[in-house]
Amino acid sequence: MSRPTRSIAIACLSLLPLTAGAVDAAAVRAAVDRVIQPLMAQHDVPGMAVAVTVDGHAMFFNYGEASKQGHVPVTENTLFELGSVSKTLTATLACHAQDLGKLSFDDHPGAYMPQLKGSAIDRASLLELGTYTPGGLPLQFPDEVETDAQMIDYFRAWRPDAAPGTQRRYSNPSLGLFGHVTARALGVDFADAVERRLFPALGLKHSHIRVPSGAMGDYAWGYDKTNRPVRVSPGVFDAETYGIKSSAVDMIRFVQENIDASVLPAPMRRAIDCTHTGYFRIGDTVQGLGWEQYRAPVTLAALQAGNSTKMSNEPNPATRLQPPQAPPRGTLFNKTGATRGFGTYVLFVPAYRVGIVMLANKNYPIPARVQAAYSILGQLAP
Repeated sequence: MSRPTRSIAIACLSLLPLTAGAVDAAAVRAAVDRVIQPLMAQHDVPGMAVAVTVDGHAMFFNYGEASKQGHVPVTENTLFELGSVSKTLTATLACHAQDLGKLSFDDHPGAYMPQLKGSAIDRASLLELGTYTPGGLPLQFPDEVETDAQMIDYFRAWRPDAAPGTQRRYSNPSLGLFGHVTARALGVDFADAVERRLFPALGLKHSHIRVPSGAMGDYAWGYDKTNRPVRVSPGVFDAETYGIKSSAVDMIRFVQENIDASVLPAPMRRAIDCTHTGYFRIGDTVQGLGWEQYRAPVTLAALQAGNSTKMSNEPNPATRLQPPQAPPRGTLFNKTGATRGFGTYVLFVPAYRVGIVMLANKNYPIPARVQAAYSILGQLAP
């Protein structure tokens, strides 16, 4: 692979005040370049948009191509598929719905979907669905589940492997049902709730579930293992779990809002704070809604373990935190995401007022993403 081209745009987004003087942009650029350029070469990644925030100052580093056809360069406005990072926005919407009194996380799905009353899935609470602890739902629906009716039949027939709240098994059906119920409680279609309510409330102007025709020129092509151009395919609960397309501009704004939610109106501030609550401990990982958390001091080994295939593909014992925990100072938040042609990683530490967004149009290995972000973080955080 040829050496990726790089461009940098620096913008103080006026979202958070600068508290520690001017950021040394050249030093940050050098730190990011040292990590990202060899990463892209090693994993044959066509294009990446990397954004860093330090004390409210956002910097954008753009590498390579959004589309090989026509050699379209990546910019901070290029749309990437977020994959499972979408779950952090689903969780924010659910927290907002609870704040509005439209639902309670102690409720059960049958309260909003009468077809599920009396089924095993209805023994799980919404909180357990949102934290992957309803009792062993799989990573994906079986291939034959293609419609809402088949989704209902699947949940009605499902049998758990464990009691609710005792086992974490990362699951799109689990988080997807959490988001689906949220939309039912709000009385709107899920995509409408996100695009027409949540995104405007958060000031996200370059984010979509359904990319409009006017934004298609910004939508990157992903590339699969054989370097064929691909984009995400529709599926049950796709919008809720992996369907958002967003830019580095919007995602670093969302990270800044998570670092300091005081910049938001009170309802959104409460929703962000809600997603930072820890509900279950799995080894060194604390599971919240959308985000996974790590208590200080955070080692690379702990971060890699929390993002390992063991955590994503296997059931793991979970200990309920009683009461649920607010994050102590120094907590690191992160979330990975992928579709067939895209790979994403988001990481931030509110106490240090630093955050990193890495968007790529190739699904390259998660350990490499974690190592890269941790290396950059080590040069930004005190």
